Amino acid sequence: MIVITTPTGDVGRQVLDRVLDSGEAVRVIVRDPSRLPGHVHANAEVVQGSHADPDTITKALDGADRMFWLVPPAGFHDAGSARRHYLEFTRSAAQAAASRGVRVVGVTSLGRGYEGEAGLLSGALAMDELIEGTGAPYRALALPFFMENLLRQVQPMGEQGTFSLANTADRPLPTIATRDAAAAAAALLLDTSWSGQARVPLTGPDDLTPDAMAEVISDTVGRTVRYQQVPIADFQARMVQHGASPALAQDMADMVKAQNDGIYDAEPRDAGSATATSFRQWCQDTLKPAFTS
Repeated sequence: MIVITTPTGDVGRQVLDRVLDSGEAVRVIVRDPSRLPGHVHANAEVVQGSHADPDTITKALDGADRMFWLVPPAGFHDAGSARRHYLEFTRSAAQAAASRGVRVVGVTSLGRGYEGEAGLLSGALAMDELIEGTGAPYRALALPFFMENLLRQVQPMGEQGTFSLANTADRPLPTIATRDAAAAAAALLLDTSWSGQARVPLTGPDDLTPDAMAEVISDTVGRTVRYQQVPIADFQARMVQHGASPALAQDMADMVKAQNDGIYDAEPRDAGSATATSFRQWCQDTLKPAFTS
């Protein structure tokens, strides 16, 4: 039995579909079952609740031997730190998985070994240490910036011909497509031969700067799209102005500072870390249809 968390999220739903296609027995944890498509209700067991809740996770792991783990983002107005959110969300599940010998495949950040505060990324790395400390069998998918984050920029790309981040314009920003992350997670869930604990660093095949991303986007959508770098202080202030808690805004700012400082280069990668989808291919398959819809 394979347990899937975040089955309606960008990565979780793709993991779920791949695992369902395999014919394995599947159980999902979801707060709102009405958000699940019909084929999931027909082919998977559904446990309603939060995977942070001890009773819910105990029920979901009954008779299971594998679990896909992803911590959803904290609420926009949540006053707590990212580290606290990750640790409080994960603690019960990590202990339950360890006590039952459940193999855990988790989504985390690339960058173990980075010296310094990294906001949301520090929270994810602290989560890894918590899970590893329980002794649970664990494969940590260590990932960089999701290409899909740029879908939030479709409107300014279309209306102003720009997209903006606080990331350094001329520093490479490793990225990955969620479909590649999901494929790697599903492969590990379906492989019953592994044991112990290990990290699995993954990135797309091309580390482009934001300026270079703008060139690829322009080529793909057929109009000029420029990159605008926003000062980190302005980025942080805008988040607060739009209702984010000061803690979340600080965590986001610290994450970008760490990205600009090379956190994704702190963790060793090799040829096997490269995934299939290039940024250009992702733009063609995913961004362009969103841009023209």
